[in-house]
Amino acid sequence: MSLRWGIVTAGKICHDFVNAFNSYPNKGDQVIAAVAARDKTKAAAFAKTHSIAKVFDSYQAMAVSKDIDVVYIGALNPDHYELAKMYLENGKHVLCEKPLCLNYKQTESLIRFAKKKNLFLMEAVWSRFSPAYVALEKEINAGKLGDIQYVEVNFGVPIAAVDRLRLKDLGGSAVLDIGIYTLQFAQFIFKEEPIKVTAIGDLNEDGVDLVDTVILDYKGGKKAVLIINSQVRLWNKATVYGSKGRATVLSNRVDNKMEVARCIKQGLKESPRMSHQESLLLAKLEDEIRKQVGVHFDVDDKEYP
Repeated sequence: MSLRWGIVTAGKICHDFVNAFNSYPNKGDQVIAAVAARDKTKAAAFAKTHSIAKVFDSYQAMAVSKDIDVVYIGALNPDHYELAKMYLENGKHVLCEKPLCLNYKQTESLIRFAKKKNLFLMEAVWSRFSPAYVALEKEINAGKLGDIQYVEVNFGVPIAAVDRLRLKDLGGSAVLDIGIYTLQFAQFIFKEEPIKVTAIGDLNEDGVDLVDTVILDYKGGKKAVLIINSQVRLWNKATVYGSKGRATVLSNRVDNKMEVARCIKQGLKESPRMSHQESLLLAKLEDEIRKQVGVHFDVDDKEYP
């Protein structure tokens, strides 16, 4: 039986997701079966562009449908928690665009709920599934770089004028939007929680961080320095320095929907390459960085079951 995907929203990132899905040569028995959006005209246009059979004019209608097994959520950041919870409540597996939620409390609550429902949930951090990451991990595990002591990551793209990044009401934040890629790389390498986080940032008039510099200190004097910039395009790369050598990973794009299918077919509720614990730690680090640079969301004052 095919694994039937539902696409939640009809925005650009969902177009990108579907284009990547359709271009992948080894999809197996997966199919994009439907799209849902608040604007049915946009949803219908999206479906026509991508030859998707079914259109829902509400997220709730897709949630209760028996024709969908798993959803990809590409909505704005503030909607991630409620949408993901609604789909889980209705028996759907969930791949949610990063950040999984706006803060640690939401993330912890959502993961707990997914486990209660016995369903798959993953944060869509695409870089974790890059062949370059797999190759780097093999090099490190084989000892070719020696003892890893230092990581440096730059990520900058000029998107500071985009509403989703610059407006607090839309969950805007450079560290949440693009900084997550730098944070997850440091965690991918060191595989432990840092003992100290130091962050400075520049905020816009709406109180949203546009530029961040983050230093993560780990046990044994190990360190990661992260440069996050939404105003200019940097040379986006990550370099790992060890006692025997160094390795650099350049920015590239891969997709994680095949990992979702693999995990669901194997009965897994989380991916070993992008686990729930990883998402929790990322959320914790993002909270601390936002706190230090002065970015506060209304949801930070709320509690979640």
